[in-house]
Amino acid sequence: MSTTEEMSAVRNTTPINGVDPSSTVRVTIIQSSTVFNDTPATLDKAEKFIVEAASKGAKLVLFPEAFIGGYPRGFRFGLAVGVHNEEGRDEFRNYHASAIKVPGPEVERLAELAGKNNVHLVMGAIEKDGYTLYCTALFFSPQGRFLGKHRKVMPTSLERCIWGQGDGSTIPVYDTPIGKIGAAICWENRMPLYRTALYAKGIEIYCAPTADYSLEWQASMIHIAVEGGCFVLSAHQFCKRKEFPEHPDYLFNDIVDTKEHDPTVSGGGSVIISPLGQVLAGPNYESEGLVTADLDLGDIARAKLYFDVVGHYSKPDIFNLTVNEHPKKPVTFMTKLEKAEDDSNK
Repeated sequence: MSTTEEMSAVRNTTPINGVDPSSTVRVTIIQSSTVFNDTPATLDKAEKFIVEAASKGAKLVLFPEAFIGGYPRGFRFGLAVGVHNEEGRDEFRNYHASAIKVPGPEVERLAELAGKNNVHLVMGAIEKDGYTLYCTALFFSPQGRFLGKHRKVMPTSLERCIWGQGDGSTIPVYDTPIGKIGAAICWENRMPLYRTALYAKGIEIYCAPTADYSLEWQASMIHIAVEGGCFVLSAHQFCKRKEFPEHPDYLFNDIVDTKEHDPTVSGGGSVIISPLGQVLAGPNYESEGLVTADLDLGDIARAKLYFDVVGHYSKPDIFNLTVNEHPKKPVTFMTKLEKAEDDSNK
């Protein structure tokens, strides 16, 4: 893309003798911004980035949190304690209109893009299920199949007023030819028990789409890579104020200098880290672009020699985690036949 720079040169790790060269896989993070209130244009933008990443050899492409639908940084939706207003309701109506159904036509298009470009694709999206929204990560295979999704289990702060909470039924780790892939979205990465569930499922390529571009976030990503003995890919949007819809009520003062002509609203920081805690590419705080690295999958075993958090360095005689993976539905309908069978078993 003429407007995009590849912000990180690919860094090759040198395989130890005996390690198959095929154990090295190229991955790319797309650091870019949503086209707000225009999901078709956002998908077009995603397609251009996917094509570019694939042309440079990427086998896995990761997009930021809420890339489709948008991360509404600074939006207030007319909310305050005990206060509701029409303007906020209209703002939510527009946001809901930009969200996508899963499955749905947008998911089909993303699957087609993954297959056409022969990449594993992890896409951040705002999912709508009826009139409730979820912050979701979507997974696709190079064969053009939609593998499934992860819904963010705990939105942060005011996010809880606009997004629902996922349950344990969508915490997948997919076993693929390039490694076991899963995701934790934004501050889920601060939840030790959630991380432990991913480690227990054998995650090797840990995707962390986020809206947090703080320096502290970088420390968390290095810690997770070392703790989990896995590669960590953290993807963030890079957005300027001009890329947001016009609105007088956005609250940006805590993160940007609004005196600038076009202040940065989401500051990037996408990064790729090895299981040994080495930064392989990024962080990029300068502009949108690609963050790319070659992963030597042999580093996973090297890291696990000294520390395997759910293996030889766990203490199951003292500590134990139970994960409820059953879907939590607010309403369950039973047919008359099911009810009769249930009554007969009493």
